[in-house]
Amino acid sequence: MRRPSRRVLPTVIGVSLLTTLAANISVVVAQTPAKPRTQVAKKQAFVASAASSPYSAVAPLQQRLSAQILVAGGATLAAATIAQIRRYKGVQGVEVVDAVQALVGGKRVGLLGVDPSTFRAYTPRPTAESDALWRNVAAGDVAVSFTLGKDGGLQLDSHVPIGGKTRQVQTRIGAYATMGIGQVDAVVSHTVAQSLGMPSGNALLISAPKAKLDKLNNWLTKKALPKGAKSVLLNTKLDYVGSAGAGQLPQSNGQFMTGTQISVAINAGYTKLGMPYVWGGESDAEGGYDCSGLVQWAFRQAGIKMPRVAADQARTGPVVPYDQARPGDLLIWANDPTAPGYISHIAIYLGGNKMLVAPHTGDVVKIQKVYLRNFRGAVRVNPQLAAQVGG
Repeated sequence: MRRPSRRVLPTVIGVSLLTTLAANISVVVAQTPAKPRTQVAKKQAFVASAASSPYSAVAPLQQRLSAQILVAGGATLAAATIAQIRRYKGVQGVEVVDAVQALVGGKRVGLLGVDPSTFRAYTPRPTAESDALWRNVAAGDVAVSFTLGKDGGLQLDSHVPIGGKTRQVQTRIGAYATMGIGQVDAVVSHTVAQSLGMPSGNALLISAPKAKLDKLNNWLTKKALPKGAKSVLLNTKLDYVGSAGAGQLPQSNGQFMTGTQISVAINAGYTKLGMPYVWGGESDAEGGYDCSGLVQWAFRQAGIKMPRVAADQARTGPVVPYDQARPGDLLIWANDPTAPGYISHIAIYLGGNKMLVAPHTGDVVKIQKVYLRNFRGAVRVNPQLAAQVGG
């Protein structure tokens, strides 16, 4: 029996629509199926044809902000708490959102309910700048991440069920748009979120590019947030070393994987050769693995606790140039056209220009030659750092 994927933020988005969706909630988001999408401009290649709704107007993008911290709890965060966070030195912006774990097209994912007019400022540039995308979300569509759409089998302009186990609503896939927030793979409007029974305003995105993030995160956890609310650092820059203008290549000093750990992880990965690629898959029980699910499983066999998604796994150690890669390093790529620079694919380096990888839907776990298109480097895993990033 296939069990739900843990491709979510289990330590932050702890509220689950799978268990909190009230049976008597009235679902009001029912749309007439859209007409087939006609040819669109290249810039809008991942946005479905316009959804018609009198409530689909959105404000133009004024300024883009980067989100460094995600906060989430089980209930609405108090206005006084939010105001206190806004006043913290170095905080540039705070965006209030709704956040749960939910089923989207049968996949368990992190789902946000947002104000399209303001939330867009916190997303990658191609997403932030697309008026058509946010008009679709405002009109009742769901925007899903590029990998959930392409590799998760959710077709653009199709209708999929969203909600909990007992009550779901057919909602149109209005766009492929990765939001740049690890393990959040779907976004709807506040109106849709409330119709689904999601908690209101139980999460925040915080932009504080000039603040000391560890200090801010510690203050949030110990002083500002109510009991049960948690926070996590987002989008921490990768630690590039050994290239022009970067630091020195790392020495071991007991910080990196031992030869035994590398051997165990690689040999564990070999046992999954031939298993199907399954988006969100991280065990045989799910019928297969995706790229980061394979990495997480293989490294767990060596006693290393890895985070779940590629973007977070890329932060588990310094990134070295490919010509310095060694067996056991993680190779990373930024293949997502909706979020340039966002790490969306990962593999285990075997040496000799070969890697062990779960490539994409329709393929299987296999050994193949390393390719360098959209390649971003090789991560030398620090087990202690991996445990920190993985929560």
